Amino acid sequence: MKKHFDVLVIGGGPGGYVAAIRAAQLGRTVALVDKERPGGVCLNWGCIPTKAMLRSAEVLETVRSAEEFGVLTDGVQLDYSAVLKRKDTIVGRLTDGIAHLLKANGVTVVNGHARFTDPHTVAVHETGPSPLGGDGPRYAAPPTSQSARETLSAEDIIIATGSQPVMPDLPGSDLPGVITSDGAFLLPEVPVRAVVVGGSAVGAEWASLFRTFGAEVTLVEMMPTLLPAEDAEIGRALTRSFTKRGIKVLTRHTVTAIEGEGGSDGSPLRALVADADGQPVESVPADIVLFGVGRRPNTVGLDLEKAGVQTDDRGYVPVTDRLRTNVPHISAIGDVTGRLQLAHVASHQALVAASVVSGHDERIDYRVVPAATFTRPEVASVGLTEAQAREAGHEITTARFPFAALGRAHAYGATDGMVKVVADRSSGAVLGAHIIGPGASDLIAEAALAVTHSVTLTGLADTIHAHPTLGEATMEAAMGALGLPLHTAPVRRRG
Repeated sequence: MKKHFDVLVIGGGPGGYVAAIRAAQLGRTVALVDKERPGGVCLNWGCIPTKAMLRSAEVLETVRSAEEFGVLTDGVQLDYSAVLKRKDTIVGRLTDGIAHLLKANGVTVVNGHARFTDPHTVAVHETGPSPLGGDGPRYAAPPTSQSARETLSAEDIIIATGSQPVMPDLPGSDLPGVITSDGAFLLPEVPVRAVVVGGSAVGAEWASLFRTFGAEVTLVEMMPTLLPAEDAEIGRALTRSFTKRGIKVLTRHTVTAIEGEGGSDGSPLRALVADADGQPVESVPADIVLFGVGRRPNTVGLDLEKAGVQTDDRGYVPVTDRLRTNVPHISAIGDVTGRLQLAHVASHQALVAASVVSGHDERIDYRVVPAATFTRPEVASVGLTEAQAREAGHEITTARFPFAALGRAHAYGATDGMVKVVADRSSGAVLGAHIIGPGASDLIAEAALAVTHSVTLTGLADTIHAHPTLGEATMEAAMGALGLPLHTAPVRRRG
């Protein structure tokens, strides 16, 4: 029997479950089809589990340096199995919470793999086992058979199937121990030697995590700086910090192949590294090689052609600023759209899409989207980089305020890093902010508000900030950009 709803959401990640809840709040009858626990990749295999593990790493590092704070400890050691157990407990608690919210809002949740049969109908099949086996992720698993378990139809459909990590087609990429971020969660112990390929957020976070847990880490990035999407100055600062921590950073390099014989050092793998000209320069021993070099959309097996939904040459689903696809009653949100692949972007797209399918005229604006990378030290940014501001034709002024000049940072025990502001020279409007250091992911919210509402440097500088706090660094950076630094020596303004 076919069940009919006003709105059908395919995928239960931070886009899908938010869209389902909001559409239900707006009075629509809603069904949500998902392959595993609600929360999608972000909650089950990405944002939350990595942050739980990174918090364990932060605690370990703090305890190791406890003597600096006047606290004496003995016998500090890592219990990796307990780290994993804590991570699983947190994930379970939050997924259960989302399941409760869906139920409380009257959303019908159907477990399985959805496939379009026509523009208004999907057939729900049993989901097959994880491609990684065992308790691995099932969000990219194929259906087990051609026969459907049930059929659902809807007036409006929202595609929110997300993305999955890319494994490059390199010699040796199919060897045991060559993994993506999904496989990293299944490691039973910390690798002795890890080669991480890709210096964007995913690769940088795993490199930071492995190093704190005691691994020898080599991080390979083809671009000139780590975190290539960030301001170049921030990427260089992260490289210095990583190098100081003992991470071997190879920018302007690539891994061309992986060999399965590690050699006399006992490692099972060797990663062959080449320079920017493609010339072999190094053979790095490794227990694991983790690729964090991008993601691809989860559109395979959806049978989008039966719904008439078009995709681009990479498989992403193009959408309008109202999140509509080429089929008027079918929307798409999140990673599958190929826009900014961030959980908070997916959630905001979800709010817009749910409102649009409920008859409201809303649009999404991608001009001000904050980003955060949870390495040690943290990195966060919003708005234009210095280079982007110049390319956009702005005459700019920039300033930096180091955490080393901030009282709270000294008390906190983390003085590495800075806040950098980029502003229009004539109007003083804040165009961007870039932070590397303690609490960056929380501090960026103030800067995002400033960029969103065209707050000026004077506005930031005149805002009273509590003392002593890390947030004072943003105020001090604004003062520096105005040529009125308080807690740093006056310097000639750059820009």
